[in-house]
Amino acid sequence: MRLNLSLTPTRQLIPFDYQQRLVGAFHKWLGDNEQHDGLSLYSLSWLSNGRVNKQRTGLRFDHGASWFISSYNTELLLKVVHGIQTDPEIAFGMSVRSLTIQALPDFSSEQRFTVASPVFIKRTINGNVEHILYDHPQANDFLTETLRRKLRAADLPDDGVQVVFDSSYSKAQSKLLTFNGIQNRASMCPVIVSGTSEQVAFAWCVGVGNSTGIGFGALR
Repeated sequence: MRLNLSLTPTRQLIPFDYQQRLVGAFHKWLGDNEQHDGLSLYSLSWLSNGRVNKQRTGLRFDHGASWFISSYNTELLLKVVHGIQTDPEIAFGMSVRSLTIQALPDFSSEQRFTVASPVFIKRTINGNVEHILYDHPQANDFLTETLRRKLRAADLPDDGVQVVFDSSYSKAQSKLLTFNGIQNRASMCPVIVSGTSEQVAFAWCVGVGNSTGIGFGALR
């Protein structure tokens, strides 16, 4: 399930590293500190409908913004809805103006998704923490490994599922992002998920890669 949120306009200049404030609003609405730890079975998109200001020092959302929160856990999203109804404020003078609940679409056994936030892959290799990008030879293996782990955590079968970056996409790029003072390099590149229709729908909900709960790897 997915919550599509329409946010009010703001005249404030929004910093490029605003994701931490979105995560803070999400946990305020959820009211469940247990979701801070462990594997995130939900995903948060970036804001859309903004533009970079002329000085290239931040983002403007003079006409409002769109944001979505997805999860395979319907109960979790209903808690978020209740939290929004109680306190719709987010940050930077923005609050939730309206929301719509989107049910799981019907997916085929193979689906190409664009990304609504960069895909982050982190692994410890030979004792070093590495940020893996779309062109790394093991990137697809790592994406698949993480999704399989999330499927098992949700008590769903993980056999046969696969996630790969779309190698035919010519505009793939990396982005350096700062979250809570830590720099992370992630990939802007569509992905292709194959498996059962339920597994593909699960990926649409929980996202791909690491740290989907803090604004990475959301799919549209």
